[in-house]
Amino acid sequence: MFKKILIANRGEIAVRVIRACQEMGIAAVAVYSDVDRASLHVRKADEAYHIGAPAASESYLNIQKILDVAARSGADAIHPGYGFLSENAKFARACVEAGVKFIGPTAAAMDAMGSKTRARQAMEKVGIPFVPGTSRGLESFEQAEEVAARIGYPIMLKAAAGGGGKGMRLVHAPEELKSALEGARSEAERSFADSEVYIEKAIINPRHIEMQILADEHGHTVYLGERECSLQRRHQKVVEEAPSPIVDADMRRRMGEVAVRVAQAAAYTNAGTIEFLVDQQKNFYFLEMNTRLQVEHPVTELVTGLDLVHLQIHIANGEPLPFQQEDVTIRGHAIECRIYAEDPDNNYFPSPGKITLLLLPSGPGIRRDSGMYEGWNVPMDYDPLLAKLIGYGTDRDQAIGRLRRALNEYFVGGIKTNISLFRRILSHPDFQAANIDTGFLDRLLKQKNAEATLPADSHAMEVAAIAAGMFAVLGSAAAGVGERTVNDGSTNKAAPVSNWKASARREGLR
Repeated sequence: MFKKILIANRGEIAVRVIRACQEMGIAAVAVYSDVDRASLHVRKADEAYHIGAPAASESYLNIQKILDVAARSGADAIHPGYGFLSENAKFARACVEAGVKFIGPTAAAMDAMGSKTRARQAMEKVGIPFVPGTSRGLESFEQAEEVAARIGYPIMLKAAAGGGGKGMRLVHAPEELKSALEGARSEAERSFADSEVYIEKAIINPRHIEMQILADEHGHTVYLGERECSLQRRHQKVVEEAPSPIVDADMRRRMGEVAVRVAQAAAYTNAGTIEFLVDQQKNFYFLEMNTRLQVEHPVTELVTGLDLVHLQIHIANGEPLPFQQEDVTIRGHAIECRIYAEDPDNNYFPSPGKITLLLLPSGPGIRRDSGMYEGWNVPMDYDPLLAKLIGYGTDRDQAIGRLRRALNEYFVGGIKTNISLFRRILSHPDFQAANIDTGFLDRLLKQKNAEATLPADSHAMEVAAIAAGMFAVLGSAAAGVGERTVNDGSTNKAAPVSNWKASARREGLR
């Protein structure tokens, strides 16, 4: 087994991998930029090394600096997490050349599946169903016009090297096509240094469902069940759950078998995810493959009882998978909320700053994967993901109930977060009935009277939860803050009355 693993990442995923290393008796090496010197992943690691300025290009995306730290620290493997260099074939090759094991797929597999157009070409050869469109980048506006007219509007323009909603444009009519194509190409070039864009038929109100796979280096590939990822904002996932409410055992088997075929066609090893679009008739189409560990992997871990990071490390160490497909069972239900440092009242603008108060949820069925702590300054230089809150239960209703309770216990002071958004989502009757698709969240956010979907006392409950948390932290001294004195009418002695109690009495008389 590896003696020391370098985690080429930051935030909650770096903390997640560090914990797995420590559980396995492996030393964990962290890297950090100037603004991450006091970050949680640095505090948790066995060793930590500075790698440069805040800009990712000078630190977390600098291949040579990371490999230099691997050599200096004596790390014999590198775990890339997700984002940054996790799907960079050049980095995977550089690790091999430096004699360090890359915990992930081979560079060749990344090349095959990293470009969405190349992936579509490969899937076409082996008969995998995918959304109608082009399997190569568009060469001209005239070609885009011809393809769009042939497959019919609405269509979706997508960056071949894309991810996270970058370089994507939904086009409803021919007059929108030219500006959308120019915008998609420009954003793709800025985001991925690759302006290649292709076209797909837009499926109306689809569900986004993905299948987790694991493949060892001995030719064995298994699927671990699906995740429902339809709740998205601007093509980025916000809430994920496992299993999907609409997938039965037969559909799971068919999707899983297709996912295994996709992975085997690419000679894929380690953890990966095959993403599908599912139409209203439950037909599913290959969308893309993510050649890394997913942000939402905890929901799969909870319903299968498997530790995906442990398994990633064992696979990279050359070990065969310790189980067969028939050994994989799905039990219970798990739902994940991505907690971001962003302001819901200001178009979800990033909200960096110091966390002045942190009240953490706990209790039965609650898991937190977090990269924050009280007193930490959230930098503005990276993705604003702070933590993931996951609720698990014997069924979906129990998972929702536990997660709603935990969200009411969660408070992050000093910065803005999107916790209130999840209270709205989980309280919505359509979400509770699993009537969701990729447009659900956009429709929810556009509602003129969104508060009408909430229980009447939800706002009061939120205020009460925050006040109770502050009282618990500040102690009895808080009770006297802002108090006024009144005469009780029977004596000349003034009696202190708490404003909190007075407010509660007023609420009770309404």
